[in-house]
Amino acid sequence: MGVALEKPTTTRTVLFLCTGNYYRSRHAEAVFNHKVAAGGLDWRATSRGLALELGVNNHGPMAHATITRLTALGIPLDPYLRMPAILSEADLAAAHIIVALKEAEHRPLMTERHPAWVEKVVFWHVHDVDFASPDEALPQIEQQVHDLINRLTGSYSAANLEDRP
Repeated sequence: MGVALEKPTTTRTVLFLCTGNYYRSRHAEAVFNHKVAAGGLDWRATSRGLALELGVNNHGPMAHATITRLTALGIPLDPYLRMPAILSEADLAAAHIIVALKEAEHRPLMTERHPAWVEKVVFWHVHDVDFASPDEALPQIEQQVHDLINRLTGSYSAANLEDRP
């Protein structure tokens, strides 16, 4: 009797970045993973923060607004209830696509802390709570995630997406 060979994994990774890995990037990660799992796609998201030390008012594993919104969307929280994680070079190297949630906020942090990776990042323009309420920002993230998944499953390759603004 022959030995069954396992199918090699082809899962690709999207890495979502924000400052504190507490609110926006965590929402993008959970929404993306929920949608691609439902669609049976070979993609997975993770998220990291560029400057956790700036989130001095962040308490607990995730922003209350994110927890509330994910619950309303029917997205299970258990896989995402971890403390915020700082971005590492290994995270960047493992990602097929890197998305930072707000260019004006995250490009300077990327330039300062991970300059070799700046040109590989797709920058979105989703405001933090200082400029937009969660009722505005979280649906905007959901739409951006939806658009990203459509591009990934359409005529755009990951390589093409990485070159897009």
